[in-house]
Amino acid sequence: MPEPDAAAHADADVDADVDANLDLDLDLRLVRYFTVVAEHRHFGRAADALHTTQPSLSRQIRRLEQALGARLLDRTPRGSTLTAAGEVFLPRAKALLRSAAQAAAQARAAADPGRFTVGFITGIVVTPAARELRRRRPDAEVRAVHLGWNETRAALLDHRVDAVVSRLPFPTDELEVAVLYDEPRVLLVPTDHRLAGKESVTVDDIAGEPLPRMAGNPAWDAFWRIDPRPDGSRPPEGPVIDVIEDKLELVADGRAVAISAAGVRAHTLRPDVTAVPLAGVEPCQVVLATRAGDRGGPVAEFRKVARALLTGPAHDG
Repeated sequence: MPEPDAAAHADADVDADVDANLDLDLDLRLVRYFTVVAEHRHFGRAADALHTTQPSLSRQIRRLEQALGARLLDRTPRGSTLTAAGEVFLPRAKALLRSAAQAAAQARAAADPGRFTVGFITGIVVTPAARELRRRRPDAEVRAVHLGWNETRAALLDHRVDAVVSRLPFPTDELEVAVLYDEPRVLLVPTDHRLAGKESVTVDDIAGEPLPRMAGNPAWDAFWRIDPRPDGSRPPEGPVIDVIEDKLELVADGRAVAISAAGVRAHTLRPDVTAVPLAGVEPCQVVLATRAGDRGGPVAEFRKVARALLTGPAHDG
C-alpha cells in the first residue's frame, strides 16, 4: 500500500485535475441551445423550435459564451452566423450532446435489457411489426415512439431507439438500411386550389408555385421540393419550416403547395387540405434502419417481421 503522504499527494493531484476541469464545466442545456441556433441560423426560429422566447435564448447563449470565453454567434439583419470559434465548437458540441445521450440510453438499456424501442415518422404505421415482435418475445417491453422527420439517424446513434421505419433521404453512415417498400408522392393543396380534385398533376403544373423549405437537411429539402426540376429550373422558395403541421398550415392558408408522401395524406390531412397524385416523379422509399453491426437478438428478429409485415401503406394498418 502507498505511504499515507504519497496517497495524500495522489489525491491532491486528482483533485487538482478535477478542479481544472470544473473551470470548463458546460451546461448541456446551453450547448443544445447553441446547436439549435446554429442549425436554424436565426434566433427567432430557434426560439420557436425550443419553445422559448428570443430574449431568454439570447441570455442562455451569452451564458455559454461567457463560460467558454469566446463569442460563438454574430447576429446579422438576415439571421445569425457562426464565428470562427462557433465553427470550431459546433461539431464538438454535437458530439458532446450525442455522447451524453448515448451514455444515458446505454445506462437505461443496461438497467432494463428487455426493452426494445421502434421509432417511426409521420404517416408510417409500425403496429403490425411491433405487435408480432411482442408476441414472439412476451417477456420484452416493445414500444413504438414517434420521431421528427429529421431524427432518424440521431435517434439510432443516441440509442434512443433500436430500429426506425422512416423515409429516405437521410444520412445513412453508421447505419444498416433496408428498403421496405416504395411510396407514391402526392401534391398537397388547399381545397379551393385550381388543382384540387384533379386525377393527377405533374411538376409542370406547379412550376410557379412556392414550396415550403425544411430547415437543416438539404438532401431532404431537395427531394421533397424536386429541386432542381427535370429541366434544370429551381422551384420558387416558400417559407422555412420545421414540422409538418407548419407545412399544412401554409398550404391551407394558400401561401404554398407542398409535396408529401401518400401515407401522410391518410394520417394527417386537415379538412381544408386535399392531396392530388403527383405523376412522373420517382416515389419515396420507406426503409428500416438500425445501427450498423447491431445484429443480435430482437434487432434481427424485428428486421424479419418488418420485412414480412410492413409492405406498403395499404398493408400497414
